[in-house]
Amino acid sequence: MNSESLKIESIKDLQRKLSSLIGVSGREEDVSAFILNEIQNNELADKTWIDPLGNVLAIKEGTDKNNRILLDAHMDEIGFMISHVEKKGFLRFVLIGGWDTRILLGQSIFLKSSTGEIFNGIIGSKPPHLSSIEERKKRVDVSEMYIDIGLSSEEEVNDNNITIGTVGTLSSPFTDFPNGMIKGKAFDDRTGCNVILHTLKLLNENEPFNDTVLCNFAVQEEIGGRGAETGAYALKPTIALAIENTTAGDMPGIREAENPVNIGDGPAITVADMNLISHPKVNNRLIKNAEKENINYQIKKPLYGGTDAGKIHVSRSGVPSSVVSVPCRYIHSPTSLLKLQDLYETIRLLDVFLRNPANITFQ
Repeated sequence: MNSESLKIESIKDLQRKLSSLIGVSGREEDVSAFILNEIQNNELADKTWIDPLGNVLAIKEGTDKNNRILLDAHMDEIGFMISHVEKKGFLRFVLIGGWDTRILLGQSIFLKSSTGEIFNGIIGSKPPHLSSIEERKKRVDVSEMYIDIGLSSEEEVNDNNITIGTVGTLSSPFTDFPNGMIKGKAFDDRTGCNVILHTLKLLNENEPFNDTVLCNFAVQEEIGGRGAETGAYALKPTIALAIENTTAGDMPGIREAENPVNIGDGPAITVADMNLISHPKVNNRLIKNAEKENINYQIKKPLYGGTDAGKIHVSRSGVPSSVVSVPCRYIHSPTSLLKLQDLYETIRLLDVFLRNPANITFQ
């Protein structure tokens, strides 16, 4: 395998760029513009377009037009939406996607106005020193929280193009950790986007290849896999892989039997989750090719989580599907932590799955 495009620094640089973008479910336009530009400027696909829902779809033709392999990764991240503007300029909000509300209070946030301007803010609530002892013992509900962006009136907020429906998310700088670890926001699932983009680059360097490769950089996964459903219908795959981040439980307080995957053990192959039982023949092709090419991998313990594959595998008359994930700690937070080597190995696994040197067929 020519590895000119597959270097740790290249992978980390793209992860940084993707992670820094704001793309809350339903408002993924900054991410889609970036990905579309990456594909078109580097000529990574034969056809690329944005569909009516906002998915970035791409087709790279192989010598075999009948076998059509879909790689899906979602562009959206969890966030919040402004639901009310107080007279004094404070902002009430509702959550978009699955949050652990314990982490919200005191967090720094980004808001994106209707004109694209970014505002910094803080999530606050009634201060502890103005609360009763009983109030301090209770978990603060989201309905009791607000966002402070430093503006002092409803009029001032409106003048800055922040209204009901404005979206944002928690802010966190992309940071290097020891042992090749990186920390950042929106790793779920900009990591999958990174994997697919690097896989396309590898395909470019090592043509020809057999199967036609389809890509869906999907919208609105965090609120029900909506972009995956429409994207799979349009692309008509015969096989599919959802590329994801998944929760690593290799930390204090988690029993070994409850830990889905480990950081540092390579990409995780799903056998079953909450909305998919992976097709054994797809997993066989993943595993046999990984073993042939000495790629480290692990099996994700069931039945945790759910991905776009849950929607894809029931598209049209059915699509044999599975999931390949990069292990990540503290998922669905602004401080997700993963190991670059796992990301690297995931790209290698997709590359050999597509090239199929083990010659695993469905017949």
